[in-house]
Amino acid sequence: MGFFDILTGTERPEAGVAPRSADELRTALLGLNRPDVPYVISDGAGLDADLVAEWRIAEPAWETFFIGSRLTHAIRIRMRLAEEVPEVRAVEEQWEVTRAGNPPRLRTSAEYARGAGRTVSRRGSLRRGESGRLEATETFSFDSAQLTGPLRNAALDAGWTWRGVIFGRL
Repeated sequence: MGFFDILTGTERPEAGVAPRSADELRTALLGLNRPDVPYVISDGAGLDADLVAEWRIAEPAWETFFIGSRLTHAIRIRMRLAEEVPEVRAVEEQWEVTRAGNPPRLRTSAEYARGAGRTVSRRGSLRRGESGRLEATETFSFDSAQLTGPLRNAALDAGWTWRGVIFGRL
């Protein structure tokens, strides 16, 4: 793995893994959709991509979760399935978001970033344990790898390279 691969988040499947078809990979990626995950994967034709994965920040069922996460960036991953290579070309896009008002409404700012990144939010508390010593307890955890990890792993398991795109077209 070269420096540029590290910079873009590019990973290759293990040697000897035969690549599956684009349709099989597409089915595997769409199969990651479940009601208990904080993201949704959908057709990306309207966004110049084959598939798009993004946080469910605007869905009422997930609103409490994302308010609790104090999420500061909305993330969308646009994916192109390049079967001739085979690789998933992925562009990670981020926007700064805030919640304002009562009830809180989502606002996006003009700040935009493109490329691999990671957002981690943890909340915890300190209290005295039974032994009288201070103990840290994690009360909330959120990591943007919950979105990128399953996508990348599905591509690698299917024998495809996961290639992060920073510059140029998808």
